[in-house]
Amino acid sequence: MDLLSPMKTFVRVVEAGSFTAIASEQNTTQPTISRQIAALEDHLGARLLTRTTRAVTLTDDGRAFYEHARRALGAVSEAEGAVGRRRAKPSGTLRLTTPVVFGRLHIVPRLAAFLARNRELSIDLVMSDTFTDLVEHGLDVAIRVGEITDPGLVARRIGMVRRITVVAPGYLKRRRTPKTPDDLLDHDCIVYSRLATGNRWFFEGRQGPLTVDVKGRFRADNSEGVREAVVSGLGIAVIPAFAFADEIKSGAVTVLLKDYEPKRLPLSAVYASRRFVPLKVRAIIDHLAHEFALDPSLSMHIV
Repeated sequence: MDLLSPMKTFVRVVEAGSFTAIASEQNTTQPTISRQIAALEDHLGARLLTRTTRAVTLTDDGRAFYEHARRALGAVSEAEGAVGRRRAKPSGTLRLTTPVVFGRLHIVPRLAAFLARNRELSIDLVMSDTFTDLVEHGLDVAIRVGEITDPGLVARRIGMVRRITVVAPGYLKRRRTPKTPDDLLDHDCIVYSRLATGNRWFFEGRQGPLTVDVKGRFRADNSEGVREAVVSGLGIAVIPAFAFADEIKSGAVTVLLKDYEPKRLPLSAVYASRRFVPLKVRAIIDHLAHEFALDPSLSMHIV
């Protein structure tokens, strides 16, 4: 039998832990995935996977075969890449994930030019503020804001995100306007819980760095929630400047502490560690790095 296709399916099922997820990924049905695995098991004369209603687990034979299959597929990818580099044409489907607001404002608008230059490439965009496991979900590259601490990932910095301290004018009618970061201790602050720093906010002032442990009654795990909480007058937040451009112009929110800029966050393209990086991954990273270098709000140069 042709082993390559069922081997790829088997490896992806092991990585994702789900037949259904891989069926969706391959745009097919769960019974089709099951038949591929069954045919592979028949060919090998061994049971590779044990399925229950809640999980997919490897047998001893399956564990041994998985390691060999993964290395074999890596070698095939290297061979394809050698030809791909000579052709210098990225192709196939690029699975890209990005935070929701950043993706809407800064990724999607920059994809038309990229796809126009790469006619053999298509993009499957996953927008989520969750730090999704790239291997488990079959993702090629992630755009992430903040420090990357996972040692199993390769991160290339492609920009910096400028942040601002904002509040709705209605909130300031009830509370005294803070003049320094220390004044935030007497205010309701809105915390974006996905940042590793949590309620510890870092600022840069004329006299150097400042750190404040803020408090408040509202937290959110995505920037849209933080954004709407600010507009609704729930408190003060530190948030990427790009998320409030329209509200600042309209006066719906006010920028505070202009002499104390919140610490900028690194903007990185992240992919799973491997020796060979597909052309499509290199292409999208190079494209976005070039685009962000031209944008003062995202450039790595202080403006």
